Amino acid sequence: MSERKVLNKYYPPDFDPAKIPKLKLPKDRQYVVRLMAPFNMSATGRDTPLSQSFITLPIKTFFPGSILGFPAAPPQTDPENTDYTMEHGATRNFQAEKLLEEEEKRMQKEREEEELNNPMKVLENRTKDSKLEMEVLENLQELKELNQRQANVDFEAMLKQYKELEEEQRRKEQEEDEQEMKAMLEQAQNRRLLVDSDSDEEPAKARPNPTAQTKPTDILQEPQSKRPRMESWERSVGKLSTKAQLAGLVARRKEKPDPALENGMETRGTTASTGTCPWLGPGGSDTS
Repeated sequence: MSERKVLNKYYPPDFDPAKIPKLKLPKDRQYVVRLMAPFNMSATGRDTPLSQSFITLPIKTFFPGSILGFPAAPPQTDPENTDYTMEHGATRNFQAEKLLEEEEKRMQKEREEEELNNPMKVLENRTKDSKLEMEVLENLQELKELNQRQANVDFEAMLKQYKELEEEQRRKEQEEDEQEMKAMLEQAQNRRLLVDSDSDEEPAKARPNPTAQTKPTDILQEPQSKRPRMESWERSVGKLSTKAQLAGLVARRKEKPDPALENGMETRGTTASTGTCPWLGPGGSDTS
């Protein structure tokens, strides 16, 4: 059975990594890596590799293993062009892009040399460049028109609509800011006028009308909002008597006079008015 992999290793307290001896490895040592061929190549022969560098960047050389007896063809890194180059033993089969770039560099260099010695050549080259630029713009405009016909999309109208929406949004924001500022100014002015009016004259208080006739039952018909507010200590203690408020609600019973007494009073009143008496005769003389 295999040993279990150790995750935490023990280091003694007196461990000093500086005392570990360094391994003596060759300077130009090789590493075994798995790499695909960066380009197509064809073998040519053997060559002796040389150590090179570009602006302090080391140039690495790859040594693929020989297959079917073919010699090794090591590709080499190219930091200058961010590419790979063939050091020896083979040649690249397809490098059209690289050839095109080299041709453009050569033409650019020749043009700079001609313009440096011939001022008229500078004008000719500028004329050619402007003409080429106009042709490119015309071709671009034709492509845009073709795309518009095929897609049925008006880019100019889209841009115009976008600008209109931006202007409308900006106008709405400006109107909202103005309305908010106006409301704040009006509120501040009203507050100032209210303070001035309070300081100049006090509001007249409503006086009760003494001529108004009140009924005893008005206390029951009075709305809750108009009733005097009772404090909490009054509600808890209460009042000693409520006869003053309910005195007008009790109607006293009227006593009916006795009919006999009323007749006696009437007889006595008529006698006194005529000057006669029941035991005296007419004229006040005694009849007995």
